[in-house]
Amino acid sequence: MSRRIEIEITSVNGDVATWRAAGAKLPKGILQASLVSGGPVVGSVYRADVEQYMEGIEVLSVMAPKTASPLDPKNERLELIIEPKKGPDVVVTYAAKGRGPRRDSDNREAGARPGTKRPTTRRDPKDAGAKGERPPRGPRSDRGESSPRPERSSQRPRGDRPADGATRPERTTRGPRTDRPGRSDRFSRDERPSGPQPPPLTTIHRNALLATLSPEQLPVAEQLLRGGVPAVRAAVELQNKNATAQGRPTVDPTTIERIADELRNKTTLALWKDRAAGAIGAGRELRLRDLRAVVTSAKTVTLDDEARAQLKELQVSLTARVEHLRTQWNEKLEAAITAKNVKEALGLVARPPDMSTRLSADAASRVVALVSESLNAEQDPKTWNEIVELTADTSIRRNVKPVGIPSDDASRAVAVHNAGAIPELAKLLGMKVPPPPPPTRLVRRPPTRRAS
Repeated sequence: MSRRIEIEITSVNGDVATWRAAGAKLPKGILQASLVSGGPVVGSVYRADVEQYMEGIEVLSVMAPKTASPLDPKNERLELIIEPKKGPDVVVTYAAKGRGPRRDSDNREAGARPGTKRPTTRRDPKDAGAKGERPPRGPRSDRGESSPRPERSSQRPRGDRPADGATRPERTTRGPRTDRPGRSDRFSRDERPSGPQPPPLTTIHRNALLATLSPEQLPVAEQLLRGGVPAVRAAVELQNKNATAQGRPTVDPTTIERIADELRNKTTLALWKDRAAGAIGAGRELRLRDLRAVVTSAKTVTLDDEARAQLKELQVSLTARVEHLRTQWNEKLEAAITAKNVKEALGLVARPPDMSTRLSADAASRVVALVSESLNAEQDPKTWNEIVELTADTSIRRNVKPVGIPSDDASRAVAVHNAGAIPELAKLLGMKVPPPPPPTRLVRRPPTRRAS
């Protein structure tokens, strides 16, 4: 689909003229001088209809530039736009002052009871009985005591009312909404988890790269930034398909792939620089795994001086954050061992802050002794089973030597199931030590392509 731009003629060489966008360096290209009526003039600005292709920009037609109106040569006239008159958006009507006439006096004059619109005159009971109508009710003073109304099953009992003159007890204060029974466990607006966010995407280096490319390289680089070489091939295939349907010449895919190979390293470097700039700008708000991913991806890119400086800054930040997590992890583990909290100690051993973090020999021996002492026959069977399950997920499981097994069928079944991970359980059961269980494989999700 063609679009219209303003071009400036930069040079004329016979039947060919060179042009560039008016007031800018890019885009630029060449056109046939015959497209300009009267011949092109260097420095003149024209309006042109152009078509963007993978190999460059083609000028379809050239028209004369816009000229100023003879009535306003400098185009300085200001048009006065008069808004149509309309009524107010909101109409306010005030009520009359006072409460109005009393209805009691009017009703009394009309023969009605105070506060009602019913007339006080009553029909004769005989007439009502003759017509089959319900006889009128007598005044309240003549009525007998009515029977107590039965309470509905759906209504809650109100309890005893206070005696005359006694103060009514204050209503108990309701608890917070999250403590009420029957409500689902949801986060309120103020309680929503606010964790670290992914690094923001910047386009500074990509835009700088695109500004230095020629018109024939620009569309190829854009496709590389979107999806790499597969995106370039898909764009070429689509363009050739449309060109064949419209009867236009097709593009040579070999030429486009050669241009893509030349620009691949530049676009990859620009993408990594933008990721690194976003990670540096996020600071402590960036997730540790995202920071580690940016640092690791630098191995697949040919870095320049600016990129090396960014990588060094990211490595320093990554090392500081990992050391901080390791310090906290060691402090929590030491506190759990001192307090003889077996479950918390095993949970910390099973989940180190970093894959490269190793448990020290002293801490490992202390945890092994603590766990072995806890796994005795006098231990609560439920607690014993939990400790065995937690121990089987740690790296010290083969060094643990339980003292005994509770006399419980469930505990014996747990011991048989985990005998391959904890060999000492097989000895206590009097069975042959089974082979260790195979390592568990984590199912990883396919990587998602982020918007460029």
